[in-house]
Amino acid sequence: MDRNQAEQRIVKLRELLEEYGYHYYVLDQPLVSDAEYDQLLQELISLEGEFPELMSEDSPSVRVGGIPLPHFVKVEHEVPMLSLGNAFNDDDLRDFDRRIRQGIEGEPSYSCELKIDGLAISLRYENGRFVRGATRGDGTTGEDITQNLKTIGSIPLRLKEAVDIEVRGEAFMPKRSFEALNQAKEQAGEEKFANPRNAAAGSLRQLDPKIAAKRNLDIFLYGIGLLKGKTLDSHHEGLAYLRTLGFKVNEESQYCENIDEVIEYIHSWLEKRTALPYEIDGIVIKLDSLSQQKALGFTAKSPRWAIAYKFPAEEVVTKLIGIELTVGRTGAITPTALLEPVIVAGTTVKRASLHNEDLIREKDIKIGDSVVIKKAGDIIPEVVNVLPKLRTGIEQEFNMPTHCPECESELVRLEGEVALRCINPKCPAQIREGLIHFVSRNAMNIDGLGEKVIAQLFSHQLIEDVADIYKLEREELLKLERMGEKSVDNLLEAIEATKENSLERLLFGLGIRFVGAKAAKTLAAHFETMEALQKASFEELTDVHEIGDKMADSIVSYFDSEEVSELINELRELGVNLTYKGAKPTNAQEAIDSAFAGKTIVLTGKLEKLSRNEAAEQIEALGGKVTGSVSKNTDIVIAGVDAGSKLAKAKKLEITVWDEDQLIEELGKRG
Repeated sequence: MDRNQAEQRIVKLRELLEEYGYHYYVLDQPLVSDAEYDQLLQELISLEGEFPELMSEDSPSVRVGGIPLPHFVKVEHEVPMLSLGNAFNDDDLRDFDRRIRQGIEGEPSYSCELKIDGLAISLRYENGRFVRGATRGDGTTGEDITQNLKTIGSIPLRLKEAVDIEVRGEAFMPKRSFEALNQAKEQAGEEKFANPRNAAAGSLRQLDPKIAAKRNLDIFLYGIGLLKGKTLDSHHEGLAYLRTLGFKVNEESQYCENIDEVIEYIHSWLEKRTALPYEIDGIVIKLDSLSQQKALGFTAKSPRWAIAYKFPAEEVVTKLIGIELTVGRTGAITPTALLEPVIVAGTTVKRASLHNEDLIREKDIKIGDSVVIKKAGDIIPEVVNVLPKLRTGIEQEFNMPTHCPECESELVRLEGEVALRCINPKCPAQIREGLIHFVSRNAMNIDGLGEKVIAQLFSHQLIEDVADIYKLEREELLKLERMGEKSVDNLLEAIEATKENSLERLLFGLGIRFVGAKAAKTLAAHFETMEALQKASFEELTDVHEIGDKMADSIVSYFDSEEVSELINELRELGVNLTYKGAKPTNAQEAIDSAFAGKTIVLTGKLEKLSRNEAAEQIEALGGKVTGSVSKNTDIVIAGVDAGSKLAKAKKLEITVWDEDQLIEELGKRG
């Protein structure tokens, strides 16, 4: 076959495959068998391989996946992909309708859509050709996953009109694909995905598009971000237009004349949702008129004209086959229900929280009971209640132990607390949990030293307290399982680097009761050195802003311990920094006199000369308060590059706006 013949055949094959793919993936109306489609696709791939100059970026052959990517590139969304506010009952929906009516002229009508439980994505088309796809990310910045999205058959690579458009949708994994994927993972001895949402997100964040191509993902488009050269009047008109372009739009969406019809639509799906071939976790309600949407506008986080109704947590019945006890960092004993595995909200649940002994007594929970399980907020499994009518008589009472399950020390219940507590400072479980806390992100933040590695080091008696972390030796680590030379070297470098951390990280990492990350920062900034803090009296501590009696008493008791003094001396000798390195005014008067004193500040956009954390630290050191959202109580908004909705809101509220140069200038006045 010569080049001209090949070109003609390639054009014909692409036309056929596009038509067959559209009918199969979008309309769910196959025109040919899978075998016939695959045969034509293989012929196309073969011809494009023989004549690579005829290859095209929108050829159906790209759906099999290209070469692996080195990394994902960050993408700025031209129009932010904001999250939605939530409604949980009919009253919330009527409140939403009331707010809508207060902000528009005329009567509102609504568009309702199933809230697909997947990954929100953006698709960009230029002249009708797919050029870029990205994740939602933080709403302003996402990741370019174009090559992976091309493997989804229901995403058109070329539209039926040559338009410039950016559309939004939800990529998801159908239930059948999810079950097949997890079955394959189980057979391969690999960890299974928890739910279809995680599976879809994990598939689209593979650096190798060929893996994504095998995962059988799908998509529904639900909105338009940008559209050039065409004006639409309503949301439901926009959905219809997406269909004409060749996009897959969920057929269950419905136009509603009023909020009563919205509520009726939602109630109809409370029972029907389990029969769908994909997971949904609610209903999205949008004001239908685009001009009314524009009139209402946005808050800092979400559109005022849309809301997500969240379905009540799914409840299922299973057997409670045992109760496991764990000892926390502070010695609290926590009971956990061990369950016969059951699917709740799309994931397999084997354990559920029981919180404390009082809850077990209050709910009359016995081992062997049939219990009702739900996910609190669809995340954390919990036992709702027992079903005593299903008892057979063989159920067993559960009694909390009198002694610690780890060290066998006698347990106590401190005044005013519901938890039983082990107060043995040498309890192995508390030491292990304390070590895990010490290396955690908000504490010393030692990269590569997670829970499993800590448990391994502890079980091999290589570490018994936090000082031992800084005594680890390369030769000892290399003897451990899964500890290669490179990982050991990286770990030791990470440990060494944390010796330079500012005092507040160490202070939080020590796990003093009631001292959180914020209090640790306040204490470190005030006393500046560990030595000064150790010597501080109860009165000196309570004189510090936001340090109350309970916390001050805990701090004094902690530093009164001879063992603690020895530990801190050991850390000092090992080279761990014991001083505060954050920004601090040279004197109190300087903070009082600064332009930030007593002011509420919001940072938005990208700062080029300072990091956000550096700017916030210096502002707070000069008496300012840095918050994350703009409101009528905000005094100054500092806008960096690509400042978005926060800047717009600041201008609307007529709040003072500085650029980064003004910030630097004011900070410079204070050295």
